[in-house]
Amino acid sequence: MKGVILAGGLGTRLFPLTKITNKHLLPVYDRPMIYYPIQTLVNAGVDDIMIVTGGRKSGDFLSLLGNGKDFGLKHLNYTYQEGEGGIAEALGLAEHWAAGAPLCVMLGDNLIERNIRQAVSDFKSQGHGAKILLKKVPDPQRFGVAHIEGDKVVEIVEKPKEPKSDNAVIGIYLYDERVWNIIHELEPSDRGELEITDVNNWYIRDGSMTFEVLEGWWTDAGTFESLHAASKLVAEGGANHLD
Repeated sequence: MKGVILAGGLGTRLFPLTKITNKHLLPVYDRPMIYYPIQTLVNAGVDDIMIVTGGRKSGDFLSLLGNGKDFGLKHLNYTYQEGEGGIAEALGLAEHWAAGAPLCVMLGDNLIERNIRQAVSDFKSQGHGAKILLKKVPDPQRFGVAHIEGDKVVEIVEKPKEPKSDNAVIGIYLYDERVWNIIHELEPSDRGELEITDVNNWYIRDGSMTFEVLEGWWTDAGTFESLHAASKLVAEGGANHLD
């Protein structure tokens, strides 16, 4: 399995902090934000990783991370996303490198308390399709929201005004090799972007989407409030998720 960390975009919600650096290089407590998703993948046994960067300071990723030796890696791969074309477009940049392997995709501003080792193992046993991770949140209207019936996801709605549940789709996705054809067929949303929710709903219609509920805390760090909250969670909870 290969891992893709999506760390592009312009970070406009964190301006002026992002005027001089990429959002994913900002500190979260005692280390740069990008360290957390890399360590999450490594802890899950995924050690062939590509980072999709973007913005004006993308070269700083190489200066900071090099080939990933601080994480026990022998090599890190990088590619560049121009502008903000959406999560699915950013993922599409990894197609040639992935070479048909199953993928674990993680948004670069997502932090979790524990690990996803079991979810990765379960997806490998699943053999095909996709898997998403969910977490109950108090403000589901900020996220993609999964509507669950029994043990199946029947629909994901992006940032609904009236959510049918409080199950947020967090930024960790597992896909088989069909994801590339799905991305090629996507049409831009009203925001002019290729949406990852459209990819996930394709797998739902296909009947091959599964889900697991994440244990422990989860947060993104894409706003001033959530960046502060992420630092506080790491400081108060230690670094158990980095063991």
